[in-house]
Amino acid sequence: MPNGNRTDSRTAYASGIERALVVMAHPDDVDFGCAGTVALWTDAGVEVTYLMVTDGEAGGDDRTLDAEAMSELRRDEQRKAAQAVGVHDVRFLGYADGRVLPTLDLRRDIARVIRQVRPQRVVVPSPERDWKRIAPSHPDHLATGEAGINAVYPDARNPHAHPELLAEEGLKPWKAPEVWLVHGPAPDRFSDITGVFDRKLAALSCHASQIGDVAEVAGMLRPWLAEQAARGGLGEDRLAEAFQHVDTR
Repeated sequence: MPNGNRTDSRTAYASGIERALVVMAHPDDVDFGCAGTVALWTDAGVEVTYLMVTDGEAGGDDRTLDAEAMSELRRDEQRKAAQAVGVHDVRFLGYADGRVLPTLDLRRDIARVIRQVRPQRVVVPSPERDWKRIAPSHPDHLATGEAGINAVYPDARNPHAHPELLAEEGLKPWKAPEVWLVHGPAPDRFSDITGVFDRKLAALSCHASQIGDVAEVAGMLRPWLAEQAARGGLGEDRLAEAFQHVDTR
């Protein structure tokens, strides 16, 4: 949605939204992908919940930590990163890092959280591979995106899908009206994060086990975010995170 009004994406994208759920594969995915946008939402009063499918135990170069210790470290890093952008509800499903598949079990577990949180907006990785930029197309990202969109539609809204959620846990169906895809192939939502870029970097800096030099990461991010801002019509001096909107009503 190209727009020359620089304030629109900071306000309109949070208008009418009380709760949002961000589902990502690994700790730090959300901070690379959309932490600036999340900061804008929480500043506008939106309650944001993070759901990490894995604990990220396969990440990082420090092999002195076993999987359990790395998991604990990365969970702690993600909680601190979340606080930097105003998020206080961070959940982990504990699936094996590097082995995520879009199974019925994963769909059920994401649908459970959708029914618990009852978000008006869900953010997931795009389930489509990007052949021009392979990094966003990590298999765990693709699987999380596929399971996430299926959890939104049809699972979370269908009382006959995963009937144990209603019968045993008392979780009533919930229809999330929209999904935002991170790294979607046809972005049409451009969130101006120029004013909160420092908070995005603050969140990324919390992932010390994965990121050695935040200044170097900032140098890599700026051209990409500037390109997205220009693509969205926000101006050459702006920085933006881009999403593809999916109507799931």
